[in-house]
Amino acid sequence: MSSASPKSLVAITLDELSIGRSTPEKEHERMVAIYDLIESNLFALPDHAGGPYALTIAMIENKLSLDIRMAEGDALITHVLSLTPFRRVLRDYFMICESYYAAIRTSSPTQIEAIDMGRRGLHDEAARLLIERLEGKVEMDFNTARRLFTLIAALHWKG
Repeated sequence: MSSASPKSLVAITLDELSIGRSTPEKEHERMVAIYDLIESNLFALPDHAGGPYALTIAMIENKLSLDIRMAEGDALITHVLSLTPFRRVLRDYFMICESYYAAIRTSSPTQIEAIDMGRRGLHDEAARLLIERLEGKVEMDFNTARRLFTLIAALHWKG
């Protein structure tokens, strides 16, 4: 862990009680999202000496919990966020994802590309919202916020 940046996540866990089990495809998407996030991220706590950090993402009483620790396990802070500002974008994101997966089976490449552009646009909107909601609490770049949103969405993927 000594080679990891002090402004990075080196471990990410999705709380099993929050997500439950899902389809093998969704489980694979979760694992890929975690791997991608660990491979490339910028994540830090303002006014803190630095990480690297470990993050556990959970749902507690319909709120998002981000438990941030040092990579070695020492607790630092837990941020609990209301999901109310994310509800519309999550609903729209899942709806367009369903359309995308259906389109893959039956639609033309042009139609699939148009749906995917909409999906990426919602993903970007959610990333900006996450950065805004964590302003002053967590420093992250846009790509890290996008990948974190993927994991937040994963908490809502049910079998």
